[in-house]
Amino acid sequence: MKVLVCVKRVPAPGAKINITADGQAVDTAYLAFTTSPHEECAVEAAVQLVEQHGGESTVLTLGPAEADEQLRYAASIGVNKAVLLPIDVADWDPQRTAAAITGAIRDLEAAQGAFDLILFGNESADSGNFQVGVRVSHALERPMVNGIKGIELQGDTVRAKRESEAGVEVYSVPTPCVLGVKEGINLPRYPTLKGRLASKKVDVAQVTPQGESGGQHMVMLLQAAEQVSQTVMLGTGPEAAPAVVDLLEELGLLK
Repeated sequence: MKVLVCVKRVPAPGAKINITADGQAVDTAYLAFTTSPHEECAVEAAVQLVEQHGGESTVLTLGPAEADEQLRYAASIGVNKAVLLPIDVADWDPQRTAAAITGAIRDLEAAQGAFDLILFGNESADSGNFQVGVRVSHALERPMVNGIKGIELQGDTVRAKRESEAGVEVYSVPTPCVLGVKEGINLPRYPTLKGRLASKKVDVAQVTPQGESGGQHMVMLLQAAEQVSQTVMLGTGPEAAPAVVDLLEELGLLK
């Protein structure tokens, strides 16, 4: 089985995001970066599928040279190959990104054979636009299901599960196909020291991305107003009990 995982380098969740003075970019001076959480789970899913069924896995990202870090992290937990589509900015618009990834996938498949399964995160942690995986699957003319919380391989078919308001939806998707993985499908493993050392030796292939700018253009980044919360001490010891009761009544928890 051949699995491709597409990931994105994003600011670490929980980090304070500052905007440059001109409002055109995120100030990365003091930011740590990581892989989008949905995509961390997609990487783990790819590794598990290859462990169970054999084959090989590949991780691909479009991003700055520093995104090599995220590719090597994926390699440290068991992904076999890594591909970087280098750009000289932090990000491209979704249409251009999808076009570049589609072109790279076609080149990789022409040289190495088709991928049975291509995994994306349900959406990226920074822009959260939900577009890239759908656009790539459409361009490749392959079936795609988003929001996946379970993957099983059954011969030439992938059994994919996702949660809905009505319960659990189950899709039987013929390969080759594309899935958008949602956080919670698994618990991503931590890399071992051996994996970390091995990842340093992985040959990260660089492919020049090709893609015309899409119709979406950023005008300005606006930073949300910071919300400040205050902690109020209700008291200590038995004398705090009446204040606790009053608070529970205010919240509607007492009848």
